[in-house]
This record gives sequence, C-alpha cells and structure tokens, in this order.
Amino acid sequence: MKTHGPSQPQGLLSRLRRILVGAPKDLTDTSLFHKISLIPLLAWVGLGADGLSSSAYGPEEAFKAFGEHTYLAVPLALMMGLTVFIISAAYRRIIEEFPHGGGGYVVASKLLGNKAGVISGCALIVDYILTITVSVAASGDAIFSFIPVQWHYFKLPIEVFFIVFLTLLNIRGAKESVLILTPIFMIFLITHVVGIFGGIFWHLSDFNFTIHHVATGFKGGMDTLGLGALILLFIHAFSMGGGTYTGIEAVSNGLPIMREPKVKTGKRTMIYMAVSLAFTAAGLLFCYLLWDVSFVEGKTLNAVLFEKMAANLPFGSAIVVVTLLSEGFLLIVAAQAGFIDGPRVLANMAVDSWFPRRFAGLSERLTTGNGIMIMGITALMALLYTKGDVGHLVVMYSINVFLTFSISIFGMLKSYLQEPKPKRKSGIAIFASGFIICATILVMTVHEKFLQGGWITLVVTSSLIAVCFMIRTHYVNVAKKLRYLKVGVDELQYEKPNAASQKRTAAILVAGYGGLGLQTLKSILVNFPGIYHSFVFISVGVIDSGSFKGEEAILQLESETEKMLARYVLLMKGLGAEAHFRFGAGTEVVEEGFQICKEVASEFSQTTFFTGKVIFEKEQWFDRILHNETAFSMQKRLQIAGYTMVILPAKVS
Repeated sequence: MKTHGPSQPQGLLSRLRRILVGAPKDLTDTSLFHKISLIPLLAWVGLGADGLSSSAYGPEEAFKAFGEHTYLAVPLALMMGLTVFIISAAYRRIIEEFPHGGGGYVVASKLLGNKAGVISGCALIVDYILTITVSVAASGDAIFSFIPVQWHYFKLPIEVFFIVFLTLLNIRGAKESVLILTPIFMIFLITHVVGIFGGIFWHLSDFNFTIHHVATGFKGGMDTLGLGALILLFIHAFSMGGGTYTGIEAVSNGLPIMREPKVKTGKRTMIYMAVSLAFTAAGLLFCYLLWDVSFVEGKTLNAVLFEKMAANLPFGSAIVVVTLLSEGFLLIVAAQAGFIDGPRVLANMAVDSWFPRRFAGLSERLTTGNGIMIMGITALMALLYTKGDVGHLVVMYSINVFLTFSISIFGMLKSYLQEPKPKRKSGIAIFASGFIICATILVMTVHEKFLQGGWITLVVTSSLIAVCFMIRTHYVNVAKKLRYLKVGVDELQYEKPNAASQKRTAAILVAGYGGLGLQTLKSILVNFPGIYHSFVFISVGVIDSGSFKGEEAILQLESETEKMLARYVLLMKGLGAEAHFRFGAGTEVVEEGFQICKEVASEFSQTTFFTGKVIFEKEQWFDRILHNETAFSMQKRLQIAGYTMVILPAKVS
C-alpha cells in the first residue's frame, strides 16, 4: 500500500549532508534526464576540458625533452596537431559504432574479448584516478607560478582541498558541477587564444630569423648527432609530450550523460575538443620557440611565456595572474572527467562482476556515489604519494592512457579489417595510423621512464587486474552454489486467500529463474500463506552503460528476460494463483527497477514488493563488500517513495 513519503531529515548530520550534497532528485519528473544531461557546449566543458587542459603540461614536457635542440619544436607542433586529429577521428568512429558509450572497456570487451576488456578497463580506472591527481597537481603548479617560492609549502594542502571539494561537487551531480565551472573554462579559452595569437603576431617580423634558426639548427643537429639520433630525439620528445592527448577518450565514454541525439552531441563535442586542443598545444609549443622560453625554478613554461609576453603591457602583471589562474582552475575543471567517467567504467565492470556490484548502483542524486568516493580517495592517495610532482604523475598517467588507446584502436582496426565495407576504407587508415602512434608512445614511455614512475603504474594496474579476476571467480563460485538452492515444484504450495479478504499483490523482483528467485517465492508462500491473491514477477535486463552488445543484443536480452519471467507465471498459474510479469532493460538496475515497480504499484492493488538476498553461513570480511547492495538500494528507493518492500534471505554454505 502506498503511503506518504518520509519527512525531511531533521538531524544535524542529515541537514549538513543535504547542504553539501543536495536534495534527492525527483524520480517522478519525466523531464529529469533532459535536465541533467549535457548539451555539446557543457559536454565540452565537463569532458573536453580534460583534453584542453593537458596543454598546460604536455607541450612543456615535450619541449624540455629537446634540451638545446629547441628548433625541433616546429615539426613537433605540426605533429602534435596531426596526432590530435588522428586520435579524435578514431574516437569519432568509435562513437558511431558504440552510440550508447564507447569507452575503452566496452570497445575492448566487445571486439577483443573479456580479458582484453578487463585490462583496458583497469587501465582506464587508474587513468581516471590519475586524471584527477595530475590535473589538480598541475593546477597547483600553475597557480603557484606567480607566488613566491617561500609560500610553496601551502601548495600540497591546497591541492588536497581541491580534490575533496571536487568529490563533494560531483556527488551533487555532473551537470551542477559543470555549470559552476563553465566561466573558468571560457576565461581560459579567451586568455590563451589571445595570448597565442598575440605571441605569434608580435613575432611576425622575426619569422625569417626563426626559419633561419630552425634550418641552422637542423643542419647543426645533423652534423653533431646524425639523422638517426635526431629522429630518435624527436620520437623521445613526442612520447614525453604524450600527456597532451590524454583526455580525448573521455568524450566517447561520457555519451550516456549527453543530450539526445547522443551520437551527434558526442561527435560535435569531439570536434570542439580536437580543434581547441590542437590549436592550444601546437600554438604554445611554437610560442616557446619564438619567445626563447627556458625553465625557471618554481614556474611552469607557460608562466614564463606569458610573463615575457606581458612584460611591457599595461596591467601586464594582472593579465599574467588572470591567465595563470584560469589555467590553474581549468585543470580543476579537467579533473571532472575522472569523476564523470571513472565511476561509469567502475559501474560497467561491476555489472559484469569484475568489481563489487555496489559500484553499479545510483545514489539519491542519481550519481554513482560509491564510485565517486573511490575516485576521490584514491586520487588523494596518489597525490600524497607523489607529493604533487607533475612530471612523475604524467609518466604514470600516460602509460595507462596509451595502453587503453592502443587496445581500443586495435580492436576497431581488427573489426574494420574483418568486415570491409566501402565506408570503412578511410577508417582503416585512421585506425592503423592511430594504433602505430599510440603504441609507439606507450613503448617509448615505458622504456624511457620505467624507473622514474613507469614501474609503479604497471604494478598498480597489474594488481588491479589480478583483483578483478579474483572478484569474478568469487562471483562465479557463488553463482554455482546458488544453483544448489533447488526448489522443486512439489515443494511449492499456494493457499488461496479468503474471497472476502482484500485483494493483495506480491511483486517479486528476480534476476533469473531458479536458485535465489525460487527460494524467495517459496519463502513468501510459506511465511505469508493465504495473503496474496496475485503475483507479479519483475526483472530488469541489465545493459552496461556503453550498450555493450548493440541494438540486436538489447532485443535479445529483452526476449530472454520475457521468457524467464513467463516460466514463473506458468508455475504460479499451475498452482492456481493469478500471475503476471513486467520487465524492462536499462543500464542501472535500481533506476529501471524503480520505474517498473511504480507502474506495478499503480496497476495492482495493495502491492508489497519482495526480493531475495544472499547471506553466508560463514561470512568472510570481503562478502559484505562483494555482495551488492542492490536489494537495499531498491528498498530504500521504494520506501522513500512510500512503498513497502521486504528482503528475504537465502543462506549459502
């Protein structure tokens, strides 16, 4: 029976939480997703900022790698721009092939198998953790570039504050966090576009000298190093600047939060990101050469560059401060990609039993709250471990980025080669060149920086992969044990209610036929005899956030779910009871299940909801972590809405 929802929480902690996190979303609002989804501009801010902000550290790492051979900045600037467009073009194709979200985990699992998928997924999770950490650390470097060195001991505590702040902001919701940070993004864009155009314009008269300098440098490099060594130096610098390209994947993985039509929104967002990143990264690298920028202790190269540019301008110091602050705070915006996409990858992998299934659940704010907390805590640990050293972090970050880039693009290349179609010919060239570039950067970074942090990220990622296989094995073993919870039809006895009694309905949420589902049904018939006139069986066919298997597989999933529920209905009708079923398909079992339950409650009288939950005779410490809270999440959602739900235990030895 539907009752009034609970009153607003009155406790001090509850009120404080409501202020920090916000009130629950109204799930009865039919326009809810439209309100919380992102248009291309906001998606560019929330996800594209990850790519654009990498111009704050990627070109710098590449330029430093040249040493005295800075004339190589000209071909590298061109190569950077070309690389951005190749990788973004590859991911535009991925968006088309995976219109519900084409993150590296989804692409690798679909095209290369589960093992490749879990490797790519774990690399992505570590990548998104480090996205947060490196963005915040680079932000601290940018902001403190105009602050005296003696004050730099405040840098790390402020970076810690930024991570805590972003964690709370994202628990409130993606769109709320993006809207708050949009003005910062626009200030960065304006200051850097004006700065790059101004920096080039002011040196137009020196172009002949610059060309002569580059030509002379090449000739000198050929004489002293030789062509082979010069090429190796170029490849080395190109690889060290790999952080420049690290945010491109975020757009394809973030499709589920974009405004319809998602594919069009995603592709447009990718264009915005590619153009802005290619211009900014290549432009800054070229300006380093034009303005003869060199390393200064306690300052980023961008800080040195903008100080030189503004040295003779009115209010020059103020312009530099605004520019560096916008750069610093854009890097904070860039950390959004880690909080938006990281929990989504966790949720996808949790649905497939690689991670604890609680990571697939939604909070009352419709965010993957558990995943957001994990991302925040682990990013904080990485920050403290490295003490905010951006150079150290970029190495760790780049390895995982290019591991998942390489796997995803190779999977798409394999798919295109296996199914050659006229429209795919250009895609083969894009994916082949993209794979060569990404694999080269990956190998070079591991080789060059193995002892400078590369080994750490390899150990962490490998350990996470091993944990995933242990978790998956545990779930498989529990599933086998659940099959021993056999309930024969002869054990089920239905006692019809008195004709004069009020008609009541038992709505039972099941994941499959047999095991836990039949055990739950048996418990209802034994413990509530003669109570319920009718039974409604409810199930949600779970699609991961990336629409893992495509449209045909969704239809197949719905068909299989319908057939499974029909078996329950046939069973209960055979016992003389009235029975029905309702089902749906969605990326989040709690969200979709809640909508179905509301419809059932409005259709059937006096509805009580039931579901089963596994309990262990000898519970291990990890059982509470691994065995999901879906039952409790659903119960909480229904109770908040004013419905009654009972969780029935099923004991497993």
